[in-house]
Amino acid sequence: MKKFEVGHTYQIRSIGDHDCIFEIMVTSRTQKTVSYLYNGKQRRSSIKVDADGEWIRPDNYSMAPVFRAHRETV
Repeated sequence: MKKFEVGHTYQIRSIGDHDCIFEIMVTSRTQKTVSYLYNGKQRRSSIKVDADGEWIRPDNYSMAPVFRAHRETV
């Protein structure tokens, strides 16, 4: 199972605009939460787990980006 790692960057494309890319950089993590930089601000979210591994959702609206640990940028 893929997990979020400190110092790594993760990206996801917008559902409505293919040219819009959301990005986070993980600054720290615990067993249940991950802290990260998102839009220039320090944020923290609880980690959820499913069959594909860990994931977080920084915002709570219908088309909010969902960051998955297996979508790490290289």
